[in-house]
Amino acid sequence: MHYFLTEEQQMIQDLAGQIAREKIRPQRAQLDEGEEFPWEIVNVLAQSDLYGLYIPEAYGGMGGGIFENCLAVEKLAEACIGVATTFAASGLGAYPILLHGSEELKQKYLPDIAGGQRLAAFGVTESGAGSDVSGIQTTAVRDGDDYILNGTKQWITNGGEAEIYSVLAITDRSKGPRGATFFVVEKGDPGFSFGKKEKKLGLRASATRELVFQDCRIPRDRIIGREGMGFIVAMKTFDKSRPGIGALGVGLAQGALDISVEYARKRVQFGKPIISFQAIQHKLANMATRTEAARALVYAGARYMDSEPGDMSKVAAMCKLFPGDVAMYVTTEAVQVLGGYGYMQDYPVEKMMRDAKILQIYEGTNEIQRNIIGQELNKEYGRLKESFF
Repeated sequence: MHYFLTEEQQMIQDLAGQIAREKIRPQRAQLDEGEEFPWEIVNVLAQSDLYGLYIPEAYGGMGGGIFENCLAVEKLAEACIGVATTFAASGLGAYPILLHGSEELKQKYLPDIAGGQRLAAFGVTESGAGSDVSGIQTTAVRDGDDYILNGTKQWITNGGEAEIYSVLAITDRSKGPRGATFFVVEKGDPGFSFGKKEKKLGLRASATRELVFQDCRIPRDRIIGREGMGFIVAMKTFDKSRPGIGALGVGLAQGALDISVEYARKRVQFGKPIISFQAIQHKLANMATRTEAARALVYAGARYMDSEPGDMSKVAAMCKLFPGDVAMYVTTEAVQVLGGYGYMQDYPVEKMMRDAKILQIYEGTNEIQRNIIGQELNKEYGRLKESFF
């Protein structure tokens, strides 16, 4: 299907697809089994300039938007969303600085992120604060021109591997939602360390670690935005990053569909390829239709968000919700199409199914996305004067 890409956008897609085929696909099983962080591929992505797709040229990037980033994420995810998540999570860590950082912070950190010299990460989630961001316990106490951070962040993507962290901490609990602040924390800052590397169901090529702050002293000029803006920064960041999660789902679904169709054309039962059986045709038809619908939603949503200012919470939530559910459906059906082989590690669809589950959980569970969409619909229809009855 033609999506009217510009020549530059087609080049981005082709380049990311080439890296996926030549660098990621041959290593994905090894990376998954060994739970290896894909530094070799990270370096290839850095050399390709893909890390700077969404960063303005003034800070060493290519000056693209959410849509261009989604194109790259999707193609990488066709091969492995563990590797693609490592790539996408650096953008999640960079967005608070890009959206709300001072000019000094942008000049200091964005060029290295754009060039892939340093990875970024996003530190919000805690053991008692996942979907409920307001439940965070990490604190930042003012001490002269510095802040002292104490607390622990949990399940942080790129944790321990990234060098630049956007971290949310409570600066004044009495102010409620206006009492949280984002800080830039650097790997190597005194008092900043890492906990264990998590062992996960899927996404094993992606590093997931605790961030531990013990009297970690951060200069005041590393505040992102202003003191008390933390929750606003977090929500605006999610609006920018959630279409990328949708792109991960689209790419993963497409990768599983490709393997399923190829297998069904070659697998012979009862004297003919199983793709000739209506039951298999219907499975593949549903898988392909849902994948294409998810792609259309992500592309349309990303383009809309790049072209229009304002509150994009509903669109961002839709872009995350539907493709994540599609990826889970398509990968599960892929295992069924391949039968016994699908359950074995001879084919990558069992890995794809394990990987898919996280898309319904991280960066806001799909239940939370439905809440957001429902709340926004309530607001929208509350402003309408027209009656539909």
